Amino acid sequence: MSASPEALLNVPLNDLHVALGARMVPFAGYSMPVQYPSGLMAEHKHTRTAAGLFDVSHMGQLRLVGPDAAAALEARLPVDVIDLAVGKQRYGLLLNDEGGIIDDLMFFRQAANEIFVIVNGACKVGDIVHIQAKIGSRCEVIPMPEYSLLALQGPQAVNALSRLAPGVEKLVFMTGGNFTVSTGSQDIHVFLTRSGYTGEDGFEISVHESDALALAKALLAQPEVKPIGLGARNSLRLEAGLPLYGNDIDATTTPVEASLNWAIQKVRRTGGARAGGFPGASKILAQLADSTGAKSRKRVGLMALERIPVREHTELQDLHGTRIGEVTSGLLGPTIDHPIAMGYLPPAMATVGTHVNAIVRGKPVKMEVVAMPFVPTNYFRG
Repeated sequence: MSASPEALLNVPLNDLHVALGARMVPFAGYSMPVQYPSGLMAEHKHTRTAAGLFDVSHMGQLRLVGPDAAAALEARLPVDVIDLAVGKQRYGLLLNDEGGIIDDLMFFRQAANEIFVIVNGACKVGDIVHIQAKIGSRCEVIPMPEYSLLALQGPQAVNALSRLAPGVEKLVFMTGGNFTVSTGSQDIHVFLTRSGYTGEDGFEISVHESDALALAKALLAQPEVKPIGLGARNSLRLEAGLPLYGNDIDATTTPVEASLNWAIQKVRRTGGARAGGFPGASKILAQLADSTGAKSRKRVGLMALERIPVREHTELQDLHGTRIGEVTSGLLGPTIDHPIAMGYLPPAMATVGTHVNAIVRGKPVKMEVVAMPFVPTNYFRG
């Protein structure tokens, strides 16, 4: 029986989610667990204190293979791909010709001639078509729809996973490799990295769909681990100050406007050994140089000075009532128990300590520009 890649990827774990009492919702063409019976707040706090297991199999996985793979990918990103060492991972930004972000992604140097890439689920079909069209003549572009992706996140994630896959504890943030997970009844071969989307220590695990259910059950059998849904994944990433594609960044925002300057290494900047050469380079390099009028907005962190949650699409005004921007993500941060948000403001108003008003149900709620992350990150760097 044939099935679409989306249906195929969903099959291994959907019955498990339902058996665990998950509330399922449509997301990026999938039926995904938004939360389990304990609820979003409990799931969020459990991930911050122990270990949470996320099914993120909707994400796209692909391999770029060939001697020119690194240089070809670097031509589409404003980041250093060529110099990335084997065994290490980096955050990247796939750009359009205007410097807007088509998608943000993670890439890992598996071998001198091979790069593993993870892209967002809602963007993966378009991303793969785009990558194939732009660099398919320079390297093999191999989609991996038969692979699932699990994320084990939290300060006790390493304790749980190292029992099943000894050696993972030696990895540091943004490194990875091939491992064997021993469940007692079978050995499961996986590729994993020590990384994630919560601000906590943890791992992202790529596994063949035929082994996904056994792997998930083995991880959930560990005393530290509970299943976590998309709702808590969103609140965790917001507290960590991490942008969500489609909310906080999109094809109209450049990396500099999105406050992602840190993701552009010196070698790709003006004066670097391989400066420019990526889509929208002249615009982005001008914004990095802070040329007059080069950027009109900047992504910032915001904290409400009242206990009133401020949601996405809420209008932001200056203290004189002039519209100056919009909230792109917002909620009551479960860890800090206070309303937090991200949004875009004019650069002149993006300084930490600046006060603005969010208009909630017609009434102004005062907010202060604050540094991100809202909750300190706990990545393991050795």
